[in-house]
Amino acid sequence: MGKMKGLVLSAENFEDLELFVPYYRFLEEGIQVEIASLEKGEFTGKHGYRAKADKRLDQVRPEDYRFLLLPGGRAPQALRKEEKALEIARHFFEKGKPVFAICHGPQILVSAGLLKGRRVTCYRSVAPEVRKAGAIYEDKEVVVDGKLVTSRVPEDLPAFLKEIFKILKKETGK
Repeated sequence: MGKMKGLVLSAENFEDLELFVPYYRFLEEGIQVEIASLEKGEFTGKHGYRAKADKRLDQVRPEDYRFLLLPGGRAPQALRKEEKALEIARHFFEKGKPVFAICHGPQILVSAGLLKGRRVTCYRSVAPEVRKAGAIYEDKEVVVDGKLVTSRVPEDLPAFLKEIFKILKKETGK
């Protein structure tokens, strides 16, 4: 799958597993991944693991990436307040590129106005705002709506990643 580049948007208090499990799986498949955050440099997950942002949000050129990953935890709550994060998410939807969001990740998509009429899942406490945004909420380990893949919690990661890689394989024709 090489020669593909993905983007992860995250920040302080992210859910460690939801960032690192997909991140390392992408690397294992030869996919280049960059992390963007509010600031460049290190930031810490809810469970104490440290991630490193390669770029600040305002340095991101979304056209350089084939897919977007939005891990959960408290990070989406901070990112959704940043217009640049919402612009990035809108780019992926407008260009028909894959978007993968888990747990609180869909909050960014709610704020970007991207979920109307879409089938999604998310962390239970986020479900009311997802519904209010016009999405069709399904309480399942993974929901695939076109190139949008959503999951609820770290325990859903195996199902989440299985669907992610089905889409990425189609994208590369491999």
